[in-house]
Amino acid sequence: MTELSTVRWGLLSTAWINDAIIPAIAMSPRSELIAVASRTQEKVDKYAQKHGIPRAYGSYVELLADSDIDAVYISLPNSLHAEWIVKAAQAGKHVLCEKPLVISLDEFDAIEAAAREFKVVVFEAFANLHHPSIRHALEMVRSGALGDIQFINGWGYFKLPADDVDNIRLKPELGGGSLWDVGVYPVSLAITFAGVGAPVEVWGSQITGDTGVDIAFAGQMRFANGVTAQISSGICSPPHKRLVIVGSDGLLEIAYPTIPVNVADQDIKIEHSTSSGIVTTEDRTIVIPAANQYQMEVDALAACILDGAQPVVPLSDSREFLITNLALYESAKIGRPVPTDTTLPRS
Repeated sequence: MTELSTVRWGLLSTAWINDAIIPAIAMSPRSELIAVASRTQEKVDKYAQKHGIPRAYGSYVELLADSDIDAVYISLPNSLHAEWIVKAAQAGKHVLCEKPLVISLDEFDAIEAAAREFKVVVFEAFANLHHPSIRHALEMVRSGALGDIQFINGWGYFKLPADDVDNIRLKPELGGGSLWDVGVYPVSLAITFAGVGAPVEVWGSQITGDTGVDIAFAGQMRFANGVTAQISSGICSPPHKRLVIVGSDGLLEIAYPTIPVNVADQDIKIEHSTSSGIVTTEDRTIVIPAANQYQMEVDALAACILDGAQPVVPLSDSREFLITNLALYESAKIGRPVPTDTTLPRS
């Protein structure tokens, strides 16, 4: 609990995903955006003026030194997340950081230790896990509406423009690759819906692009409760996202399990069928009203800070997501299945 009534936010970077977070903070009843930082003063001044942000800092260090800021949103390249999460924690700032939170176990241990030492909340920004469509589907699964869950299939693809050769997703030194970028969504969904933590064993296969990152990835996961999940991702493929969960008594399918920014204001449909196969289309279509998942994650962090609420995506879940991704990459590297309790690369 805190005596604060409003969480005052700062943005570390001017990345495109801020276009979703800025209005989300504005809509959040207990949040206020007061600052943004970039690497140059000229750039950040223009950005702040465009978006109506009161304070603009020409370095991330300057923003973290602002005692009026309670929380920061970090949307830097993957390889920089750990450094600035730790520095934010040391400055007493709570953190909402874009996924993936970090890309190595050493980095995870460092931010976990910093969060504990400096008593701040560090929250991985899986906005879709806050969306009512995912929460409703999860409730269905947990209630037994599908019977015993047997199989989970999730995938996410999009196509980078052919001339976008400098995109950070294509740079291995910045933590690029399809699995780290869009593959983390089906991985996290599979773990969430399986409901027993990280898988016990994974198998991975990748298609490597000219720069050395995976431009496409496919994986299979085996969980302790017998559930099998298959995931795939791509950054050079036609756009497509879907989640399918198969149980002994029913099946559900969500066309937008990771709600894109451009459909954030649309209703989402869950298609649900039973083992009898005689349910009508009208009966099996569940319409989830439009909701802004980004506002929901902002509200969720505000609740953690102001009310002492528990994160929707706690660090324990983020560790499971990370271990699974690392094991998938290790499997793709060595060409055979990998148990997740094996020794994985730490840095």
